[in-house]
Amino acid sequence: GEGPGRAGPDDAGRGREAGPLPAVCATPLRSMWRAEKAALYCDEVLRGAKAEDADEAMSKYLLEKLKLRDRWLGVWKTNPELFFVEYEEASIPFVGILIEVTCKPYQNSSSCFEVTVSVAEPFSSNIANIPRDLVDGVLEELEHGVPLLEVYPIEGQDAEIWEIALALEVVRFFYDFLWRDWDDEENCENYSALIEERINLWCDIQDGTIPAPIAQRFKKTLEKYKKKRVELIEYQNNIKEDPSAAEAVECWKKYYEIVMLCGLLKMWEDLRLRVHGPFFPRILRRRKGKRDFEKTVTHIVAKLMTTEMVKDLSSDTLLQQHDDLDLALDSCYSGDTIVIFPGEYQSANIALLTDDIIIKGVGRREEIMITSKPSHDSFVVSKADSVKLMNLSLIQQGTVDGIVVVESGHMTLENCVLRCEGTGVCVLTGATLTITDSEITGAQGAGVELYPGSIAILERNEIHHCNNFRTSDNSKSTLGGVNIKALPAPKLKMTNNHIYNNSGYGVSILQPTEQFFIVAEEVLNEGAASGDKVDDKMICKIMQNLDLEMNNNKIEANLKGDIRIGTN
Repeated sequence: GEGPGRAGPDDAGRGREAGPLPAVCATPLRSMWRAEKAALYCDEVLRGAKAEDADEAMSKYLLEKLKLRDRWLGVWKTNPELFFVEYEEASIPFVGILIEVTCKPYQNSSSCFEVTVSVAEPFSSNIANIPRDLVDGVLEELEHGVPLLEVYPIEGQDAEIWEIALALEVVRFFYDFLWRDWDDEENCENYSALIEERINLWCDIQDGTIPAPIAQRFKKTLEKYKKKRVELIEYQNNIKEDPSAAEAVECWKKYYEIVMLCGLLKMWEDLRLRVHGPFFPRILRRRKGKRDFEKTVTHIVAKLMTTEMVKDLSSDTLLQQHDDLDLALDSCYSGDTIVIFPGEYQSANIALLTDDIIIKGVGRREEIMITSKPSHDSFVVSKADSVKLMNLSLIQQGTVDGIVVVESGHMTLENCVLRCEGTGVCVLTGATLTITDSEITGAQGAGVELYPGSIAILERNEIHHCNNFRTSDNSKSTLGGVNIKALPAPKLKMTNNHIYNNSGYGVSILQPTEQFFIVAEEVLNEGAASGDKVDDKMICKIMQNLDLEMNNNKIEANLKGDIRIGTN
C-alpha cells in the first residue's frame, strides 16, 4: 500500500539519476565440488550441531567473520514493494542500492542478522531514475536497519571483506536450500549427514544427474512448501480470539497441504528412494494379453483411410481404423500392430505401454509426428516385455520425465527422431533398450541415461546437442550424449554411432564411490580421482569391468571432451 516515501514508477524521474551499481564479490561457493561444500558446512560451520542449534551455529559462524571489519560497502538488494506501489514483476526483480554497512557489537547472536546502513556515495542503483529522497525515506522508515542477508559486499575491497562475502553466501545458501522448517521439529540423530545428503541433491541437480525439468519440479515444490507455511502462520496470527469452526477447518486444510508437500520433499531427499533416479514406476494399467480368439489386429491411424493404404497387407489381415492414436492404443492387445500415416498426433496413452505391440509410421519419419501433452509428466513409458517403435518422430513438449522411459521389459526404437525438450531416453534398472538408425537431440540432461543394472544396444545413431541446459549455471555440468551410472554395471553395446556437439562429454560414466578408482590404480599405480584425464589403457580396463563394448563410434566436438569417468 501507499505510505511515506512510496512512489509509483512514474514519480521516479525527479532528482539526479543514480549511477550504475559496482560488481559484487563473486564467491566460489556454488562452484565448489560436493566434498568441499560438505566439509565447509559440516566441519567448519555446523561442527556437529543438532538441527535445533543450527540457527545458533549459523549466527556464531557469521559473527566471527563480521568481527573482521566493522565498516564496508555493499549492495542492498531488496523487494521492490518497499519502493513501488505498482510494477511489473519481471521488469524489476529487485531494487539494489549502494550502501555503507556499520557492524556494531552484538548483544545476542540472532541480532547479527540485521545491520545498520546508510546510502553510500556516489548514489548508485540498478534503477537509474529512482529518487534519492525516496531511498532516504524508506531507510528512515526502517530506522536504517536492514537484513544482513540482503546485503552483498562489493568487489575491490580487501581479503577480509571477501571472507565476509563468502560467509554471507554460506548462510544464504543454507537457508535457501539446505534448511527445512521441519528440521528442528524432528529427532534427527545425525544432522550433518542430512545436510551432506541435501548438498548431494543440490549437486545432482546442478550437474544434470537429476535432469533439469525434474529438478525444476523439485524446486517449485520447495518454494510452494515455504509459501504455504508462511500462509498458515499469517492465517493463524489473524485469528483474534477462539477460532470459529470454519477457521479451525481452514487451519487444518492448510496444515495438511503442508504435510503433503513435506512428505514429497522428504521422498526426494531420501537417497534410498532416489537410488534408481527420480523416476517412480507409474504405470497403473493392467496388461491385456492376447485376444480371446487369438487373432491379431492391425490398427490404421489416419484422418481418412484409402484402399492404397492397405494394398500391401495380406487379404486375411484384420483391420481397425482410427483417426486418433489414443483410441488405437486403447483398442490394442498383445501382438497387434499400429500403422500411422503422415500427420501430427497427440497421445496420452503412449505413456501406458503394457502390451507387446509394434507402432510404425508409413512414409517419411519427419512427417509422422507424435507430440506429448504438455500437461502430462510422462511422454512414452513402457513396461511391456517387447515394444517396438519404428519410423516415427517423437516431439516432446512440456513433459518433465524422459522423452522415452523404459521401466521394465525391452523396447526397440528403429529409424526414429527424438526431439527432446526435457530429459532424453532413460533405461531403468533391469530394463533393456535397443536403438538403431535413430537421432536423439535437444535433451536437457544426457541423450541416453542408463541406470544401474540396465542394458542398452545402440547402433548407427546420431546423438547431438544434448545436455542443452536453459539455465545459466551449467559450468559444472558434465553429462552429454550417453550417461552411465555404473553400480551395478549396466551393459552397453555401441556400434557406429555419431555422438557430437553435446554440451558436456560424449560419454559420461558415473561411479557412486571412490572405490571405483581401485580399478584405475591397478592399471596406472596412481590415483585418478579427478576422472577427467584418463588414458586409453585405463578406459579399456574400466570398460571390461563395466561390460561396455564400443566399436567404430565417432565421438567428436563435445564441449567438455569425449569420454569422462568420474564419481557422482
